[in-house]
Amino acid sequence: MVSSLSSDANRLIGEKSPYLQQHAHNPVDWYPWGEEAFARARARDVPVFLSVGYSTCHWCHVMERESFENPAIAALLNESFVCIKVDREERPDVDRVYMTALQAMGQNGGWPMSMFLTPAGKPFYGGTYFPPASRQGRAGFPDVIRRIRQIWDTDRAGVEESAGSVTTFLEDVAASGAPGVLPGYEVLESCYRQFVSTYDPVHGGFGSGPKFPRPAVLDFLMRYHRRGGEPAALEMVRRTLHAMASGGMYDHVGGGFHRYAVDGEWRVPHFEKMLYDQAQLAAVYCDAYALTHETLFAGAARETLEYVLRDMAHPEGGFFSAEDADSPRPSRPGEQGEGAFYVWGKSEIDRLLGSGAPLFNERFGVRGEGNAPFDPGGEFAGLNILYLTPAPVGSPRPMAADDASLEGAKRKLFAARSQRPRPLRDDKILTSWNGLMIGACARGARVLGDERYMAAGERAAEFILSRLYDAPRGRLLRRFRDGEARIDGGLDDYAFFVAGLIDLFECSGRGKWLERAVRLTEEQVRLFHDASHGGFFDTAGEDARLPVRIKEQYDGAEPSGNSVAALNLTRLARIIDRPDWEQLARETVAGFSATLRSQPGVLPLMTAVLGDLLDPPRQVVIAGNAADERTVALKRTVYDRYLPGVSVIPIDPAETETRRLISHLETMTAASEKPAAYVCRKFACELPVSEPGELEALLDEPPRG
Repeated sequence: MVSSLSSDANRLIGEKSPYLQQHAHNPVDWYPWGEEAFARARARDVPVFLSVGYSTCHWCHVMERESFENPAIAALLNESFVCIKVDREERPDVDRVYMTALQAMGQNGGWPMSMFLTPAGKPFYGGTYFPPASRQGRAGFPDVIRRIRQIWDTDRAGVEESAGSVTTFLEDVAASGAPGVLPGYEVLESCYRQFVSTYDPVHGGFGSGPKFPRPAVLDFLMRYHRRGGEPAALEMVRRTLHAMASGGMYDHVGGGFHRYAVDGEWRVPHFEKMLYDQAQLAAVYCDAYALTHETLFAGAARETLEYVLRDMAHPEGGFFSAEDADSPRPSRPGEQGEGAFYVWGKSEIDRLLGSGAPLFNERFGVRGEGNAPFDPGGEFAGLNILYLTPAPVGSPRPMAADDASLEGAKRKLFAARSQRPRPLRDDKILTSWNGLMIGACARGARVLGDERYMAAGERAAEFILSRLYDAPRGRLLRRFRDGEARIDGGLDDYAFFVAGLIDLFECSGRGKWLERAVRLTEEQVRLFHDASHGGFFDTAGEDARLPVRIKEQYDGAEPSGNSVAALNLTRLARIIDRPDWEQLARETVAGFSATLRSQPGVLPLMTAVLGDLLDPPRQVVIAGNAADERTVALKRTVYDRYLPGVSVIPIDPAETETRRLISHLETMTAASEKPAAYVCRKFACELPVSEPGELEALLDEPPRG
């Protein structure tokens, strides 16, 4: 057996990641990802066991308790392998390569991911969660360890052949795509039809349970509706957004969304809260409000933003990553439970709300026996997950008085819940997820008219630029925690942050955000562009331990870096007049044309970008002093509308950086000393208007032409 670094800590003790810190006192002799681990594997001539997870992953916690804290299993691991632990949120590049390999082996993806590699980093076997003993047809982890080591010792040629086959597959994935002709509008129609075929018309969402929020799908459908007026596309969005905001996946007491629903009715969530979900869903609900003006959408967006600003914001700017699903059970000292912070017994609600309890219990489905319709593990016996019950047929509820009473009840429950032990908060700050949240803050300020959100977004942007940008090297970094910024940023970091900066510029008109978006895009092109096949690699190719550089081809819980990069290039090209960047956006989308033609539903955001590239460019230029109420009124006229694909370009005479970057619009000035708005199509602009009503008429014309 190989002994650990010390009797009570392993090599993860010096890491900043909360997830790695959780494992720093395991008896497993963990190494962080790096050359030291692979060199040790070569010296010992043993495989590498790679375990990938994240701090708020429920089954990661389970496997740690069952196996990684088990001295006998740890000894078996240490004897047979060099063991590496990776936080997938710190190293999405590592996670993406080996998750692709795992799926190539015919396995379902998920976390914890358990991979076995050669000392050269080539994968030859893998899985996800392994129990500590064989059960229900799933091999026990000790049996897997012994079998892998036996194969390594007795059939090295077979291992190398398997590793070579998987690596060849990864290389083929990395080389996929080729410069080609941009697809046509038929891809948008095909994408729409794919979502129609999987849509759940009863409960909203797509497919059956479990149901995941996939904001890129809803964004595509809203754009599709706006482009062609298809009412069914909007109805799919409306029903899904209503279902998510009404169900148990939404935190009705404290705001914000849980990760996903384990059932098909959005009633029972997996309770972790991720920053990327809050960011994207807040933005989608803002867009839906701008499109429909339904107050429920504005309320969900506002409460989600308020949750992030209250519970997920660093005091100096920037946003934390996540909150765990598990927390201590109030009734069972020393025991952790999924959702323990969020669920309620009826007697507790009755005691806290008194005479207001019957109305609250009726509206939020509270029952004495508990209300979870799906609870195979018995986690929620006798407990209630709050959800909004539908009104009885033919009996519309009175809204105003009831709503005021319910808001007061929620405040009482929030105060009581605040006394409970909180779930663990992963307080690392990731550039990519902060980029998404910065964009959501700008969207909230723009649509909801609350300048606090703009201020929060700008503080976060300043934090990233001051703490997570290595100016001497000209590199954006990925992770900040506990005073340390580390890990070179990948494509997602550049693309998501640039998107947030563009959103800040379009809302505030401050030229510094546009200038930084341009500069970081130039760096992104230099570091990640694939000149041979189009598009962008996920990494800059500086980690020799990874067998390949790949490109994410899925707009899932997070959009792919290539989809966001293509959108950024399109937006910037039409703001600062960079036809070379629009051409680069076209080449990026064309590089994924095979996927777009065969399965556009896996890349809905990129499909939406394709629509923007096929449509004629549209801009709204608003010239005038930002503090002038007449300028504000013109901006509000624009912001009150859902205008996807339209570049909003504020020109304030005091913003010299903006005027330098968009000198081609220098002639667009205030008309007769009044603020003026110019509506442009195909780079030809209408005569300037200064009255909101005149601007409304121009904006409400059909988007295509």
